[in-house]
Amino acid sequence: MTGWWRLVAAPVLLGAVVALAGPREILGAVWRADPAWLALGLLSATLANVMSALRWRGLCRWLGLPVPTRWAIVTYFRGVAVNAVLPGAVVGGDVMRAFGLQRLGHPGMEAGVSVVLDRLSGLWMLVALGLVALGWGAGTPEAERLFSRWPHWAALPWRELAWALAAALVLGPWIVLRFAAGRLRARPSVARWVDAVHHPHAGRRYAAQVVYSLAVQALSVVTLGCAAQAVGQTVPAWALTAAAVPIFLMATLPVSFGGWGTREAAAVVSLGVLGVPAHAAVTMSVIYGVYPLVQAGFGLLAHGPARARS
Repeated sequence: MTGWWRLVAAPVLLGAVVALAGPREILGAVWRADPAWLALGLLSATLANVMSALRWRGLCRWLGLPVPTRWAIVTYFRGVAVNAVLPGAVVGGDVMRAFGLQRLGHPGMEAGVSVVLDRLSGLWMLVALGLVALGWGAGTPEAERLFSRWPHWAALPWRELAWALAAALVLGPWIVLRFAAGRLRARPSVARWVDAVHHPHAGRRYAAQVVYSLAVQALSVVTLGCAAQAVGQTVPAWALTAAAVPIFLMATLPVSFGGWGTREAAAVVSLGVLGVPAHAAVTMSVIYGVYPLVQAGFGLLAHGPARARS
């Protein structure tokens, strides 16, 4: 899908979702939104992106691409600005970050890999966090009402299954990396990647990536929760976390810009299952989508290229 199609698809999809949810109800929810909760949501969203920038900086360091902290944060927020206003969801900002690393003198391959791995780390831990939330919520009255719609699924041991899968998602990549690195150690073409896995502090750096990613996603869920509170919706924390998984994943699809349209459609379905009215779900998603537009200014207003200086 070309950029022009994305420019058309995003407003059409968003318009369809808004029309189905009720434009008048959405405008009313926006007008009545609590400013205090909106401000708290912006703070949480900003902290999430700061954590994302620090995660990327740590990953770059692990791959032998040292960058200054200020440069990483400024560049990340500039990527947020690109993602917010240009077609392609998160793709444009990621390309800009990789290009920024090359401008600092780092190899193009490693620069691109750092951005791809950074993006995968966040999405991977989002799913793990969602599974933890499902295990956490198993057995609650809300979960019982939810599973009453699918009685065959309700009989499964959800808590044990969810937590086991979450543990596998957290530990699995590290086990695979260590196993693959041992097998590929003799191949010169991948020597630099193998060295990164066998670095003396590799385990600590992998753990740091997990912690950063979980912090990013937890803060993102808090941001969505603030949007819910702003429009007068109370959703159990575990349920909101589980619903955030499809909402955030759909926002990354490269079929629009800034996740608009796909995020709102996912919000209506995911939150609707939990009893949130469609107009409130769309309003929550719109509020969540406005935060990157505000944060875009942080990156655009930052002075200078923030050259390599530790």
